[in-house]
Amino acid sequence: MLNMKKTASTIVLIFILSFSMSTFLVSPTNAAEDSWTTLEPMPTARAIIGVAVVDGKIYAIGGSYDSCGVEEYDPVTNTWTTKTPMPTPRIWFGIAVVENKIYVIGGDSGNWTVGITPTNVNEVYDPATDTWETLTPMPTPRMNLDANVVNGKIYMIGGFDYTWPYYSLDENEVYDPSTDSWITKASIPNATDAYSSAVVDNKIYVIGGRGYSFNQIYDPETDTWSSGTPIPVEVDYASAAATTGEMAPKRIYVIGGKRYMDAVNLTQIYDPEIDTWSTGTAMPTSRYGLGVAVVNDVLYAIGGREGWFGFPISAANEQYTPAGYIPEFPSWAILPLLLVATLVAILCKKRLPKNLSNQQKSFISGD
Repeated sequence: MLNMKKTASTIVLIFILSFSMSTFLVSPTNAAEDSWTTLEPMPTARAIIGVAVVDGKIYAIGGSYDSCGVEEYDPVTNTWTTKTPMPTPRIWFGIAVVENKIYVIGGDSGNWTVGITPTNVNEVYDPATDTWETLTPMPTPRMNLDANVVNGKIYMIGGFDYTWPYYSLDENEVYDPSTDSWITKASIPNATDAYSSAVVDNKIYVIGGRGYSFNQIYDPETDTWSSGTPIPVEVDYASAAATTGEMAPKRIYVIGGKRYMDAVNLTQIYDPEIDTWSTGTAMPTSRYGLGVAVVNDVLYAIGGREGWFGFPISAANEQYTPAGYIPEFPSWAILPLLLVATLVAILCKKRLPKNLSNQQKSFISGD
């Protein structure tokens, strides 16, 4: 009788410990969903920058006339490190990662003296060696455009060439890093620039732009375009990024932007599977011309301009945790769970009926 009471008490204790551990692991996640956190700002305030992720680290590149700075952010340590500058100072360029190298293509290479100067420069940065290399230029000099990667190729869509009469472009030029060459694909139906874009399931979503709320979807496999539900609040010079569906639901997030000549702090969320939009918690700092990066399905909004008049430049670094986010399971957490499982197995083995065969006992106890 005493042994039964001890066994029952032990099982109750194990249950309490297991419940406590699960509560400890889950409760911070629920509190953090759909929320923003302010992190260590960039060392150098910059706007109209590009950001890219390699090996879990974020690289903030270019931004603001005459800036070719490269600063690396480590989300684990919340620290910044200065790297080798980009050869050609630029803003409004496209940025993309292929095989752990960062490609910076096009943009405005002008300055306050010569004014706006669209370029076709194509430069690649290797974080492993902290070096830059110049590659074959883009066929059409352009600015105000994004770069998107599908199956190892970089798609440069739309943009602005700043020649009279001023108008957006419909170009769709594709760069293959493996051959250092360019080809032309189907033009975007509605020419646009200053848009936001992201890739989900190998399709490129080109959202908004100056004066537009279009949601234009390109399928590189078929070289065709289709339309999705327009963005609810029309913005330009926003930044977009997509979560993978692994640690947060598969979504496209359009962050910040400019509306009526001023910066906004909107978090607009698109679900490509059901073609609907929703709204998340607003970003703490209103900004346009910012960069947004994703690490482990958590978003980082970096830099930008906090307004139109006076062009106030921001060094802000703010982190967004999406709704439905599930954190990476800590490696140390498996140890207490294994201990609990072992204790339960031992107790079950001790309490097995004497009339069971050796094979039955082995099956029940897991031996």
